[in-house]
Amino acid sequence: MEGWESLAGWLGPIATMIAAVMTAANLGSRITGWGFVVFVIASLSWCVVGFASGQTNLVATNAFLAVVNVIGVWRWLGRQARFDDGGRAASRHSKRAPVPTLFSAASLIGSPVRGREGISLGTVVDAMLECGDKEIAYIVIAEGGVGGVGERLHALDPRPLRIDDASIQCDLTADELAKLPVLTPDDWPTHLPTNQP
Repeated sequence: MEGWESLAGWLGPIATMIAAVMTAANLGSRITGWGFVVFVIASLSWCVVGFASGQTNLVATNAFLAVVNVIGVWRWLGRQARFDDGGRAASRHSKRAPVPTLFSAASLIGSPVRGREGISLGTVVDAMLECGDKEIAYIVIAEGGVGGVGERLHALDPRPLRIDDASIQCDLTADELAKLPVLTPDDWPTHLPTNQP
């Protein structure tokens, strides 16, 4: 049993750290789902450590977390992954059909925004829709900063943007984007700010 306890003693913390990075990175449903799979492995490893050391509190806590993590696996690798596949399939099929090409609204968030000559300007964090005509009023992108710290938010007019499977294209340069009004993270405007190029 000592070999299993020793292995679990290392596997538990390593798997916990890897799973935390995978789920916190928000790199899509499949990465998040596999992060929960690694969390299940971590929880079971901690249960082995708890059994071997007589720590019933560690066993009980991680048995509960294993159940929660299994729900996370179902939620992200099952349900959400199927929804993502459905959106991609509709987009793919629409390219070959005599209809406007479709783009999944769910995939809009987190999409990179590329400026002139393909230079990365930032990523989409949200889109505000008008309730009446159901059109996009503006798209909010984040630029600069590291991991959300020091980033600046800007509202972009959606009309000149070109959307494809890989990214959103616009004709702005990084300097032009930086000159746009900066949004307050917790208080966005009711309409598109002026001075849009």
